[in-house]
Amino acid sequence: MPAIEVHKLSKRFGSLVAVDGISFSVEPGEVVGFLGPNGAGKTTTMRMLTGYLPPSDGSVRIDGHDTFRDSLSARRAIGYLPETPPLYPEMTVAGYLRYVTAIKGVARGERRDAVDRALSRCGLEAVERRVIATLSKGYRQRVGLAQAIVHAPPVLVLDEPTVGLDPIQIREIRDLIGQLAEPAEGSKRQTVILSTHILTEVEAICDRVILIDSGVLAMDEPLAQLTAGGRRLEEVFAQVTSGDRAARAGEAG
Repeated sequence: MPAIEVHKLSKRFGSLVAVDGISFSVEPGEVVGFLGPNGAGKTTTMRMLTGYLPPSDGSVRIDGHDTFRDSLSARRAIGYLPETPPLYPEMTVAGYLRYVTAIKGVARGERRDAVDRALSRCGLEAVERRVIATLSKGYRQRVGLAQAIVHAPPVLVLDEPTVGLDPIQIREIRDLIGQLAEPAEGSKRQTVILSTHILTEVEAICDRVILIDSGVLAMDEPLAQLTAGGRRLEEVFAQVTSGDRAARAGEAG
């Protein structure tokens, strides 16, 4: 059973078609880069995957659960880090994560261990008693990742996790995501879908690339195949997006 199954997914805002009938699946344990130029429909798709936005047509299943027919089970199977992390700046790091375990349905007797695991995996033990508002942006991003994994979901959905960070922070968060994609002791490898504009992140972390352009699926290939012979992902990205746009312009003409 796929960890993520997307079938003919579309989203319209009035006359604007933001996502146009895309289909793909992600197997358990895969780490997938979800790419596209600005305005391609990436964030809209991410919000539909996580149940925060209803599709106009089509369906999404997460770990076997339909995101709208079985919304609660689907959401519990997802760890979601949106572009702006959903933090409460007045709370301490540990207090916030305890709060997240409660709303994510972690059993009361398991919450302390869940918080401790998330703090450890995200390198937050030294700041667990700090108020979130006093942390650097890099550490706030770590807290965002911690809230995404604290309930041990099988699927992680990360939308632009390094946006606005400096080069050192980008490297730290990139390394952390790579570690999160690997199994914690005694657990299975998590499925990760990562949306980013930084193609070196995809080259460093991902197994596979899905690219959308103007709301349609433009490419779905293993990363190793795309970069065979020393090709850079940046080159592939430019060729695919410019080629699709030229083709559409020709059809319009």
